[in-house]
Amino acid sequence: MSEGVLPMTRRRRCGILCHLTCLPSPFGIGDLGDAAYRFVDFLCSAGQSVWQVLPLGPTGYGDSPYQPFSAFAGNPLLIDLRQLVEDGLLTERDLALPDPFADDRVHYGEVIAFKQMVLRHAYQRLPGAPQALQDEFAAFCEAERDWLADYALFMALKQRHAWASWFEWPREIALRAPEAMARWRDELSDEIAYHSLLQFLFERQWQRLHVYAQSNGIQIIGDLPIFVGHDSADVWGHQELFQLDAQGQPTVVAGVPPDYFSPTGQRWGNPLYRWERMAEDGYGWWLARLRRVLSLVDEVRIDHFRGFVAYWEVPAAEPTAIHGRWVPGPGRAFFDAVRAALGDLPIIAEDLGLITQDVTALRQELGLPGMTVLQFAFGGPATNPHLPFNHERNSVVYTGTHDNDTSVGWYAGLGEREAHRARVYTGTDGSDMHWHLIRLAMTSVSDLAIYPLQDVLGLDSGARMNFPGRAQNNWTWRYTPDALDPALAAALSELARVTGRHPASDELEEREEAAAGEP
Repeated sequence: MSEGVLPMTRRRRCGILCHLTCLPSPFGIGDLGDAAYRFVDFLCSAGQSVWQVLPLGPTGYGDSPYQPFSAFAGNPLLIDLRQLVEDGLLTERDLALPDPFADDRVHYGEVIAFKQMVLRHAYQRLPGAPQALQDEFAAFCEAERDWLADYALFMALKQRHAWASWFEWPREIALRAPEAMARWRDELSDEIAYHSLLQFLFERQWQRLHVYAQSNGIQIIGDLPIFVGHDSADVWGHQELFQLDAQGQPTVVAGVPPDYFSPTGQRWGNPLYRWERMAEDGYGWWLARLRRVLSLVDEVRIDHFRGFVAYWEVPAAEPTAIHGRWVPGPGRAFFDAVRAALGDLPIIAEDLGLITQDVTALRQELGLPGMTVLQFAFGGPATNPHLPFNHERNSVVYTGTHDNDTSVGWYAGLGEREAHRARVYTGTDGSDMHWHLIRLAMTSVSDLAIYPLQDVLGLDSGARMNFPGRAQNNWTWRYTPDALDPALAAALSELARVTGRHPASDELEEREEAAAGEP
């Protein structure tokens, strides 16, 4: 397993945002199989040095990676089934599909049913697996027991209770009475072992891919949502850390006020932290969470950084986020505790939305890079921080994020005033606007430029990943196996070289100068 993290660097870099579920695979959803390795190869050939992914946790209702069942666990749907054949846990016959899956969309219901069936076969064959694999599994369970024991029991309990939320379970186990915990651990020992095995398999395959990426000069940026889902092992296991009533229901929930994405704001529904209680043990749960995510990735984007300064608190009974209020977060004290325990961490602060001066001041005091998004650049005054001439060096510039439309779809939906400004700024007639935004990102002074794969491929709104505020039919887009064109990689590589972002920029320049006979 990964034993450290690569340090943040200040050289110019570039990379692509593409979640694992978007990769090609015959099994209906992107996974940790061959396509993930081929994507790393594409990044290398395209002169990129960063792969950004979305949160890796096990998804629940709505299939959102931002509402996982655990902030520590991995998503079993990402397990590559072919590697399990190599491990002796499956046979080729187990992988036979009754009907082919769609190759451009994830149909989660069908995928979940198929993968659960096949992964059950793998668990049943565990006793006959090579002893080395079984020993590795036992070592993993021991090393990760602090979070794994609760998570595996949580999933086993959900299955026993027809996937009901934990606060709907019998009160004794919902509130974790010691006798009930012991009884259920004994009764569900087989299911606990099954869910523990899935985590082991995810970890094993993920770290294999992670090492491959690192060995090829690709750093992986992960994503850590500031809040966790109500129906999660985290809230069930640490109820004292969240603002819940006696029945386990949130009294207030997280969200954001009305903004660019929604006139009624966004009512996320996550329970809010009892920050004063967390401070009593030096934010121990958060320290464990950060250690865990940084054992999986090289850098991490913390979603909704502004929530550490002040967060939008919505009464749980409110149907929208309109009637909320700003409440102070833990601020500098939290990050001082993190640094004291873990040192300087490779963190990117997602500071989009309504950002006040105190949020910017804290980010700058901590030396954390913030974010700008070029799709936000062409409305408002010349002081708009998303305009490239206002970018800071210590920042990450995006053409768009997982919450935005694709750049092609964005431009097609602009009003004439904003579209005109985009054309004037790029010096173009508006055709191929996705590529012009990529060029703007690459030529920005920002240390890191990131663009979604949909923008690299020039796709329209049909390839959008998420519609904020819409509960269903998100997170389904996938690219097809023929999408990663070598000519496209060559064009990206040349742009990376000319803008000083290619990982071998200095070496390439020296080679060209020598070939031209220049001193």
